[in-house]
Amino acid sequence: MIDFKQFAKHSKPGPRYTSYPTAPEFHEGFTLEAYKRHIAASNTSGRALSLYFHIPFCRSACYFCGCNVVYTSREENKERYLDYLEQEMALLAAEIDTRRFVAQIHFGGGTPTFLSAAQLKRLITAIHKYFPNSSQETEFGCEIDPRFFTAEQMAVMQKGGVNRISFGVQDFDPQVQEAVHRIQSRELTAQAVQIARDHGVGSINIDLIYGLPFQSAERFAYTLKETLALDPDRIALFNYAHVPWLKKTMRKIDETTLPTPEEKLLIMQNAIETFEGAGMVMIGMDHFAKPTDELALALKNGTLHRNFQGYTTLRGTDLFGLGLTSIGEGADFYAQNFRDMGPYEAAIDAGHLPLMRGFSLDQEDRLRKQVIMQLMSNFTLDMAAFDREYNLTFEEHFADALKALEPYEQEGLVEIRDRKILISDTGRLLVSNLVMGFDAYLQKAPEERRRFSKTI
Repeated sequence: MIDFKQFAKHSKPGPRYTSYPTAPEFHEGFTLEAYKRHIAASNTSGRALSLYFHIPFCRSACYFCGCNVVYTSREENKERYLDYLEQEMALLAAEIDTRRFVAQIHFGGGTPTFLSAAQLKRLITAIHKYFPNSSQETEFGCEIDPRFFTAEQMAVMQKGGVNRISFGVQDFDPQVQEAVHRIQSRELTAQAVQIARDHGVGSINIDLIYGLPFQSAERFAYTLKETLALDPDRIALFNYAHVPWLKKTMRKIDETTLPTPEEKLLIMQNAIETFEGAGMVMIGMDHFAKPTDELALALKNGTLHRNFQGYTTLRGTDLFGLGLTSIGEGADFYAQNFRDMGPYEAAIDAGHLPLMRGFSLDQEDRLRKQVIMQLMSNFTLDMAAFDREYNLTFEEHFADALKALEPYEQEGLVEIRDRKILISDTGRLLVSNLVMGFDAYLQKAPEERRRFSKTI
């Protein structure tokens, strides 16, 4: 059982740990030569490939959005971007052993379906050309704004192998939608979901956000009800991260209309109770899935994993990001592309992968990453297993981190017994707080690199 009052008092700024080390630690000293060495090493690992493609285009700004976006309605801009994406694929394919199985492909944005059906076909055709070793078992997902989605686009994606769709909804309340500049009716969303169902998509996710202007627990209950009526396989319920110092469009939001921390807590509590009452299983901090969904089964089996695309069952793949600002992740490296179109295009014109920055993980980083991601994903950790794998004594190596857990242990948020760390139901909502003690970089970071959104 979740004690929401106990949970509320622990709100503080902190990372969400989609990576470790976290993105603020990435640096430009990670060179193209180092990146190529990591790719060469990964070619001998036997690990499957995961490919992420960032499609940055949107017609207009959604004020809550923290993504790297290019606002345009010009077709020539999209065609030009596809030209460069194909060139980047060719450059990457020259470094990667393309006989490796492609376990996952994902289109993110921006608005991937701001591309026309013909443009989507062009992109998918290029992917299969340069990375041919995929199959019906490949997870191929696409993020979709229902306002820009047609049956023609879905037919192209279905033929190309897309089998997972994630619809951005955020909130069905018209006043909330107007405040964040995202007008999208419930009927329009239902039509988009039906298009995906009609084309045989077996995994549909809906994204919601709490903490937006004018939201309250009472008003958000309508969104919860209408979301469940769409019968999604998964739901992501994200805490709005208001970071106007990073995203200028967020400055358009009137901060006086944002719900109080107490109201946000009520919204989240009601959402969890509503979704679990409908039979869905809570996955991690912010996801829900039907009990038969592979995410729920992986959580039950202790095999859930977390990366830049959220919770996943795909462990042991090498992720390569293509397009603006995309991030790749291997066993011992992170690599991020340029954020801006100018340097991105210039690098490709010069025949180089468009690497902006990255990070090489040493043995200690890999150890701490494994600890953090195991707790973030599965909420339990076997110290003896780490002793065997890394030839250490867990309690000695992480004495400071275990000491940092003591106040949480006294409150019953975490239990340490039989050389296991066990996180309680309430502690699961605070898991990012609980793992901060294992983050060797967090306390050493200068203040300007520690400006995170609050955990609640």
